[in-house]
Formats: sequence, C-alpha cells, structure tokens
Amino acid sequence: MRALGTDDPLPRLMVVLWLAINGVSAAAAQTAGPAGEFAGAPEIRAQLTARQYTTLSAEIAGRIDRIATRTGERFAKGDVLVVFDCAIQRAQVARAQAVLTQGEKTYAMNQRLVQLRSMGQLELEVAAAEVEKGKADLAAANAAAGKCQIAAPFAGVTVEQKAREFQYATPGQALLDILDDRALEVELIAPSRWLGWLKPGSTFQMHIDETDRDYPARVTRLGGRVDPVSQSIKVIGEITAAAPELMAGMSGRASMTPPQ
Repeated sequence: MRALGTDDPLPRLMVVLWLAINGVSAAAAQTAGPAGEFAGAPEIRAQLTARQYTTLSAEIAGRIDRIATRTGERFAKGDVLVVFDCAIQRAQVARAQAVLTQGEKTYAMNQRLVQLRSMGQLELEVAAAEVEKGKADLAAANAAAGKCQIAAPFAGVTVEQKAREFQYATPGQALLDILDDRALEVELIAPSRWLGWLKPGSTFQMHIDETDRDYPARVTRLGGRVDPVSQSIKVIGEITAAAPELMAGMSGRASMTPPQ
C-alpha cells in the first residue's frame, strides 16, 4: 500500500464524504471559513442598503425640457427634478377653465330666468350638470398638467441619470435612480437556528470594510420566512451611531454574540 501524502486526493475525498454524511455540504465547508458562518460562528457578512430608494419614471409622453439634478447631487424633498415640455397640457387647462366659466355664467343666468318664471326647472338642472361636467374636465386637465413635473418624494441623492434633456420620453421610461442615503439599513443572512436568541433589539457590531471601522448596531426586524433550503433568515438592522461617512452598498462583517 502506498503512503498518503498531504497532496494526495484520497484524504480530501474522505473529508468530503464525512461532511456529506454529517449533513454539511462540501461547498459550505469551502466558503464559510475555518469556523463556518452557518456552524455557530458569531460573525457573518452584511451590507448597507438605503431604506428609501426608487426609480423615477415618466408618466406622460413628451420632450424633457430640464433635468435639475445630476449623478451624485443632493436634493430636498419636494424639489422639482424633471420638467417636461407641456404646452399642450397647459392649453387644455386653459380651455377647460374657459368652458367652466361659460357654464357657471349660463347657470347663473338660468337661475334668474327660473325666478322670473321664464324658464323651466329642467333647463336649470341641465345647466347645473354642465357646470359639474366643466369642473370634472378642469380637474382632469390639471391632473394631466401636474405630471409635467416630477418632484422628489424624499430628500436624498441622485444615483444614476438614465435620460437626457431634450430627449423624448415615453410613459414608464426610467429617468432617474434616487435614494435616501441618510437612512441606511444593515442587511444580513443569519442561520435560522439563531432565532432562539436573535430578536428585534439585539445588539451587534458592524465592521465596514470600506472605512475599516466598527460601528454599533441593533436588529430592527426579522424576515417574514425561513428559507428551507439554506435554513437561513434575512435580518434587518441599523447603525445606532452617527456615521455620515457611510454609503449604501458598503459591506462588512456583523459580529453577533449569543446571550449566555
């Protein structure tokens, strides 16, 4: 029988078979590190995500007149970020307003005629219906004109500009990616067996690779279900210290110590 060296594949095969028999995959053994993230080690990978983020899209078809923000620029809630050419929509508002004014004057005149018994009640009710119709048309025109500008739904920063000024946009076309970088969350995947002690309010340390610093954090909520394949659950937390240098997308290691 030949001697087995350290580079011989046979010992490796025996180790893999032993791990398989004991319910641990070879892939997990290679990627989890010496202790293994899912073998009771208190340190797992995590990343920072924005609590609020969205893609602003065009609601109407038209030419983009102005984009008031560029990638990396900050804005306040309510700031107008995109403006469309809406000459047609403004004309429709003016027309609807004129029709409503005409209907209101006709109704007022018909009221006077009814009082003088020169007109029947039916004609007055028809005039009143025309006024209500004019109000509805004006409201619809104002709603359409309101889509000519896109305001920021929250304060934040522009992540990506997907359209350019003077470009013709279609309904549903993505224009800007924005996020609120002031409210960041920590997302990580924890073993489901930790649910015996991991609860909202549990504290942990978060080491960010990009800054090479540790930050105190706490668990805010747990995922709604356990993944039966990986036997893991999503955990959401937050940094509890002031850290303006942090940005969405940074990652690191979360150190969680089970209670004694």
